[in-house]
Amino acid sequence: MVARAPYDGVAVAVPVTVPYRRYSTNTAHWWIGRAVHDVVARAGLRPTDIDGFSVSSFTAGPDTAIGLTQHLGLTPRWLDHVPLGGASGVVALRRAARAVQCGDAEFVICVAGDTNHVDSFRNMLTTFSRFAQDAVYPYGSGGPNAGFALITRHYMKRYGATREDFGRICVAQRTNALSFPHALMKKPLSLGEYLSARAISDPIHLYDCVMPCAGAEAFLVCRQDAARSLHLPAARILGTIERHNAFPDDPIQFRGGWVMDIGELYAMAGIAPGAVDFLQTYDDYPVICMMQIEDLGFCRKGEGAEFIRAHTLTADGSFPHNVSGGQLSVGQAGAAGGYLGLVEALRQLTGTALGAKVAEARIGLVSGFGMITYDRGLASGAVLLAGMDA
Repeated sequence: MVARAPYDGVAVAVPVTVPYRRYSTNTAHWWIGRAVHDVVARAGLRPTDIDGFSVSSFTAGPDTAIGLTQHLGLTPRWLDHVPLGGASGVVALRRAARAVQCGDAEFVICVAGDTNHVDSFRNMLTTFSRFAQDAVYPYGSGGPNAGFALITRHYMKRYGATREDFGRICVAQRTNALSFPHALMKKPLSLGEYLSARAISDPIHLYDCVMPCAGAEAFLVCRQDAARSLHLPAARILGTIERHNAFPDDPIQFRGGWVMDIGELYAMAGIAPGAVDFLQTYDDYPVICMMQIEDLGFCRKGEGAEFIRAHTLTADGSFPHNVSGGQLSVGQAGAAGGYLGLVEALRQLTGTALGAKVAEARIGLVSGFGMITYDRGLASGAVLLAGMDA
């Protein structure tokens, strides 16, 4: 396989969150527009300076990125639509970085946003995928809970993980979220409360599930010299990977696409997992966090539960993980959930964290996972980021 060229000279800057709401009467267009406006304003640019635009959204339909250019008054020469759910942030960044690197665009805004009306989540699930329509909906399940229950039960039986192990992830993330101003979950969560919560789809219980909400996340991709001239705190890309429909012969997912490319990720960055100061995993359910910890090289496959027991996952702990609280405590604003960890990583690496800070954060790893069908998720990606001086 031909080695990928590095991502030299590219900066990632201006992390933006439009504060989440449980329900919203605003459209996805409004949420995305707010995020774009904030990126432009905070970067000190004009809308006409934005010549690259990447969008991820489940509820902007029938519009995609091209329709949003007219709604928002943008005239980009480079355009991308990334409908990959929890992998959208990493994939959007990868593509935008290459566009900037080769000169196809100078300033690219990557944005994800969704609304959440009272019935919008149910409506989205009815058309989410053909697998969902054929293999889940006819049997009375209206969403991913049953699919992740299947994946979670299989993982527990295969490797001996317990609900207590998954609970440690959720409890630590709630602790991290308590200082994050945009988190919708404002109360501490104990392990006892986690274990005694009502069942949703066994072994999935209430606090294993993300709460749908409305919101948006965004960031700017440009050249490093442009970021410096605008005096923008920024991060640089050490390495990044993506893989789709990995291991299709596995009867039920117990590993993701990261496994296929993880060696290349660290080789491109010139580091080992031990150099990573914090990890941001996609976390719609805790089992996938545990899989990512394994598949990204922090322990061997099947040792995730033991790793969790041996480490403290809070921002000030021995293994800082999802340091703003992740979706499990901040909320899942549709496709913006695939940006949440990346936007927080940028804040940590640029010294602009809104809540808990990881001490001396120099290198962060962000991983994405998305597009759950029935027995697996199809999209995965990861990116190693560093501060400009790291």
